[in-house]
Amino acid sequence: MNKPLRGRVAVVTGASSGLGAHFAGVLSAAGASVALAARRTDRLATQVGAIEAAGGRAFAVPLDVADAAAIGPALDQVEAQLGPISILVNNAGVGGEGMALEIAIEDFDRTMDVNVRGVFFAAREAARRMIASGEAAADRARIVNIASIAAHTVLPGLSAYCASKAAVAMLTKALGREWARHQIAVNALCPGYIETEINADWFAGEGGQKQIKGFPRRRLLEPSDLDAALLMLAGPAARGITGTLITVDDGQSL
Repeated sequence: MNKPLRGRVAVVTGASSGLGAHFAGVLSAAGASVALAARRTDRLATQVGAIEAAGGRAFAVPLDVADAAAIGPALDQVEAQLGPISILVNNAGVGGEGMALEIAIEDFDRTMDVNVRGVFFAAREAARRMIASGEAAADRARIVNIASIAAHTVLPGLSAYCASKAAVAMLTKALGREWARHQIAVNALCPGYIETEINADWFAGEGGQKQIKGFPRRRLLEPSDLDAALLMLAGPAARGITGTLITVDDGQSL
């Protein structure tokens, strides 16, 4: 079986459920040893168990990316357990719901702390280690930021979220340019709507069902729809790709 990521170590933030847990499984199936990072450590144990049961190698590390000072020590734990980090998937994020006239200051700040500061400082700490270990010089260093169609499409009632994902998109381009000389590929996925814990109640209701009917294909994405793009950006195929945003949304933003 083809294992394009064999011998590489991947870190996935926000890996306790949803897309993060799915991405960790995909990377493991492609041969990577995977560190799953998140706040909900009880759920991490379940995800690690599932990967190990499938024959993979996994490690759980507690991490709230909003605590920038905790990111470096968490990555040090990963390297001590699994080896030099080759891949970072910056997946951790929060919704940031709220109309602009009503959203609380603390909710706005939390959105920016997790979705923007967390992405920047996780990328920086990972890049430092990729350079120091030689993974970057060996052209194995990959950073994949999970943005959203909100990076380029206004989603009503989600001004803070849209602003945060637009920031992730520009960070991706800026870091891709700055770290090109180090051979670190920095790219972003911009997924469309996928059912998650954050939006499940909405899509189960009348408003959510109406929204789905307004999509060109009248459906939500499946997590597996992102697999091909993720593996491309995390693996050897990204040798000539950096600072790029890839939208996978089933035409939802058209």
